[in-house]
Amino acid sequence: MTAQVVLVHGIRTSATMWRAQVAHLQDRGIPVTALDLPGHGTRMAETFTLDGAFATIDDAVRDAAERGPVLLVGHSMGGLLSTAYVGREERPPVSAFIAASCTAIPRGFGLAVYRALALGFDRLPGRGQRITDWVLDRTLPVETRPDFGAGGYAYDAQDVALASLSVLDLLAAIRRIDVPTWFVNGQYDQLRVNERLFAKLAPEAELIVVPRTSHLVTAMRPRVFNAVMDLALATLANTGSRDAT
Repeated sequence: MTAQVVLVHGIRTSATMWRAQVAHLQDRGIPVTALDLPGHGTRMAETFTLDGAFATIDDAVRDAAERGPVLLVGHSMGGLLSTAYVGREERPPVSAFIAASCTAIPRGFGLAVYRALALGFDRLPGRGQRITDWVLDRTLPVETRPDFGAGGYAYDAQDVALASLSVLDLLAAIRRIDVPTWFVNGQYDQLRVNERLFAKLAPEAELIVVPRTSHLVTAMRPRVFNAVMDLALATLANTGSRDAT
């Protein structure tokens, strides 16, 4: 059976952030689904809820699992949600997992500061979009620069989504993850704070830190990130070959 890839985007962005990864996988003949979470992208008019987000991920994973082993890939908020999902007590049909830019526990003082900064940014003229564009123009390569915001920016979902993350018991979830896992962070990612703890708690995990890279590792270093996906897919293929013998 052919491996399937499911991609879960981060906060404010949408499935379009994965365009470089989708193109790479399609060139390899790997089936891929890049979903939109509630309140984001094509579902901007919906209200973000944790239940809705988990249902979206679960529907995509179970649909893909009917055709082959699933590699689940999540970035930032999508990575946090996917970590909680893969680490459920009732194990979902995920055969390998890549968690990008999401090795921080979203609660307490850190989350409060992040929410306050986001809300302050949102009160600027144009909701701070000129600053966002300035930063992205100077950090992302030409080939991926349009992708991050192509599906629109989910400003209205941002604070609701951030607040909801505090109920996730990520440490318990990580301890239950028993599939090959890669935690991928940029060197300058603000969410690296618990990366060694995450890698230690997940028995099948590896930690990859990409030099000179920000939080947007998938778009800033698309070829590196694509190589990590290739590694995960090769691991899946090798595991399947051993299981068949």
